[in-house]
Amino acid sequence: MKSIILIALIAVAFTARVQERNMAKVQADLAKSNYGKALLHLVELHSMAGGPVQELIDAIEELINDLEEELEELEFNFQVRTNEHNALVVSLEQDIQDAVIDVNNTQDTLDNLLYPRRGQIQDKIDSVIGYQEDNRKNYDEAILVRGQEHDAFEAQVAELNDATASVDDALALLASLTNPSLLQIRRFQNTLKNIESKIRSRSRMAPMIKALISLASNQNFSNQDVLKNIVDALNEFRNAVVDQINDLTAQEAQDVIDHEAYLEQLDDEYHEFQRQIDRATVDLTATNEKIDSMVEFRDQRAADQKQYTAELELENNTYAEETDIYTNTKNEFTRELGVSEQALALVKSVDFSNVKV
Repeated sequence: MKSIILIALIAVAFTARVQERNMAKVQADLAKSNYGKALLHLVELHSMAGGPVQELIDAIEELINDLEEELEELEFNFQVRTNEHNALVVSLEQDIQDAVIDVNNTQDTLDNLLYPRRGQIQDKIDSVIGYQEDNRKNYDEAILVRGQEHDAFEAQVAELNDATASVDDALALLASLTNPSLLQIRRFQNTLKNIESKIRSRSRMAPMIKALISLASNQNFSNQDVLKNIVDALNEFRNAVVDQINDLTAQEAQDVIDHEAYLEQLDDEYHEFQRQIDRATVDLTATNEKIDSMVEFRDQRAADQKQYTAELELENNTYAEETDIYTNTKNEFTRELGVSEQALALVKSVDFSNVKV
């Protein structure tokens, strides 16, 4: 019986020593942090004041509850922030992708549609302007040629009129010849030669006047039959000259009509070219305005892409910093919660009256 009691006393003493050692270890662990030291001060002060142990236990348990609530709030707020971050990242990445697509599509439209179309319209305008310039050259040339042709017509008619007048002179001279003297004959022959000088060699009247000169050189002007033949030949020549004048006049009138019709045709072509230029200019203006609008849109979307990229980078950096703050805060709360639980265990121990800081 004594041995049993002895064993029991040894066990109680051993348990007390173990509890004392555990208490010392907890106290040492608490003293490692400022928060733990503060709790130890609180325990020491409460021990010195001799307050109820349960009051201290309630205070530490309330502190533990507050820490747990703050930790839960921290977790909740960080989860909300994480959700916001993920949603914002998805939105910004989509915005960036949309901006890239807009920039590429717009540039593709510019390169493959609008720029070539502008070049084609400008080439058409340049070509039609060239046609217009050729048209005016043809117009001016036609006026020049017509003027030259008219001058040639007037000169030829003047020659033929002079020839007609000379024929009339010759006929008048022949009518006055009854017993022609040598001087009169020579005068008549000179009149024929004067007619010949007025008729161009290329004129169809030239052979006829040459024949008359030959006839007048070899005939006896005293013979009335000879004179009649010469007069008939001169009248025939005169009629031929008048017919040629009439033909030339009719041809000149037709040439004037044809010339005016040609000028009118050239004017119509010129105005049609101008209408084509005007329409093409309207198309070119509209195309340039479309190009300017699309270039502005492309540049704006490129700026948007740059802005979204900067916002995404800022958001990622901000979230990384907030994650570090969250991790550090959580670790701190976890440490303080552990320290508080150790302090609670200390307060609930058999004796904490020897707690010293």
